[in-house]
Amino acid sequence: MLSDPRLDALRQALERRTPFTDTRAPTISEAAVLLTLRTTNPVELLLIERAEKEGDPWSGHMALPGGRREPGDQDLLATALRETEEETGIAVPRSSILGRLDELGPSATRRRFSLIIAPFVAAVPPDTEPEPAPAEVETALWVPLTHLASDQAVDEVLIDLEGEEFRLPALNFDDYVIWGLTHRILTGFMDVATTAGMV
Repeated sequence: MLSDPRLDALRQALERRTPFTDTRAPTISEAAVLLTLRTTNPVELLLIERAEKEGDPWSGHMALPGGRREPGDQDLLATALRETEEETGIAVPRSSILGRLDELGPSATRRRFSLIIAPFVAAVPPDTEPEPAPAEVETALWVPLTHLASDQAVDEVLIDLEGEEFRLPALNFDDYVIWGLTHRILTGFMDVATTAGMV
């Protein structure tokens, strides 16, 4: 386990919360993502740009490492850790987990995707570097939390969904735009990180 007062404060902030868990129905699938923090100064978060893949509704989007639960996964944390290693080459031990955030599912797309996503938060050493799996990940990059908390990161995106146009909140970093589920997860996380004094 890494020794860092910033991580201690974040862990305590996460422990003070009771994460929301969504109702499971027989038709609901489960997935998990990992918010991987690198203990640089400032602290950085790992994001990926998903590879373009036919049949993947999130193809090409900015995302957190993660994916659907498989039958062999012990629990949703196991899903998050397995998917993170498969997609980025970063093996995160369970001892590095700081806590979890509220579960959530797609809002505007719930009619098409019956999926519950469980986000977990972990920390890795400052020299950690991803080795993206080309079949799944186009790019992996570290984003400073201070940027995500700044006014410069605030953006919006216009989405055409089933013939209707929606203007949705987003975050940006360089030429990348983060919206949808990832934006929702990051918004919740940044609230906790702010409470913990990380930004």
